[in-house]
Amino acid sequence: MEIWNQTSNDFILLGLFPQNQTGLLLLLLIIFMFVLTCLGNSGMIGLILLDPRLHTPMYFLLSQLSLMDLMYISTTVPKMAYNFFSGQKSISFLSCGIQSFFFVTMASSEALLLAAMSYDCFLAICHPLHYHIHMSKKMCVKMILGSWTLGSLNGLVHTVYALHLPYCKSRAIGHFYCDIPAMMLLVCTDTWVYEYMIIFSAVLVLLLPFLGITASYGRVLFVVFHMRSKEGKRKAFTTCSTHLTVVIFYYAPFGYNYLRPKSLRSPAEDKKLAVFYTILTPMLNPIIYSLRNKEVLGAMRRVYGMFNPRK
Repeated sequence: MEIWNQTSNDFILLGLFPQNQTGLLLLLLIIFMFVLTCLGNSGMIGLILLDPRLHTPMYFLLSQLSLMDLMYISTTVPKMAYNFFSGQKSISFLSCGIQSFFFVTMASSEALLLAAMSYDCFLAICHPLHYHIHMSKKMCVKMILGSWTLGSLNGLVHTVYALHLPYCKSRAIGHFYCDIPAMMLLVCTDTWVYEYMIIFSAVLVLLLPFLGITASYGRVLFVVFHMRSKEGKRKAFTTCSTHLTVVIFYYAPFGYNYLRPKSLRSPAEDKKLAVFYTILTPMLNPIIYSLRNKEVLGAMRRVYGMFNPRK
């Protein structure tokens, strides 16, 4: 049985996998997914920057989604891998706070950005003639800055509150990163204030954006259903279904994990769900957008031709 140093300010991350051969194989799979995520999202950002045809609000928003996914997965996986291979599970008080801040910031910002992307899709399909008026570059920049700013403020509030609490129990966090709800189990005072903070935050960055996305796509599906052009209907459906798939992959496990009552949550289940929205979703996003989008596939061919011109 391991004995934790109660006199230290460091936390202990219990990790995701056991320290055995099975755990090693699973971690190597996670690292492989991490590399794929970095390559896919970096490639998507580079593609959007290099191809002038993708210099539109939709793809500018997509580049920010890729950037958030890169930062999102980089917040958790490198530290998890380092702890597993080094055998050292500790993380300093400051490092835990930094990790918590970036995790909450990226999670909140991405949820808000997905709502902005649904609004862009709504304007493009339901109001195509007024699209460039309502979705100007200035408006696009405002939505992006708004997502980053609100996400950062949410991350700051949660992190500052969590770090000022007294931790008088075990310093062992039953997670593979500094998940604030998991940290609350170690606090020796009543955490009812934070429980209400989670509810308010979930409503602000999860429920309200999700309702906005639902309303946008409800209207979009109605318009698509009544389109006469089969080609226009197919293109609109492909664009919307791609984004809707990303939204479902992100919101479903994240919302289920954080909107459940505390009494129905378990540390083991929380860790499994966290793998889905911290590792799987960032890896799948560039794959979904590239395989289901002819404009992205065409941009890939054009950019490839730029660096490999035929003689």
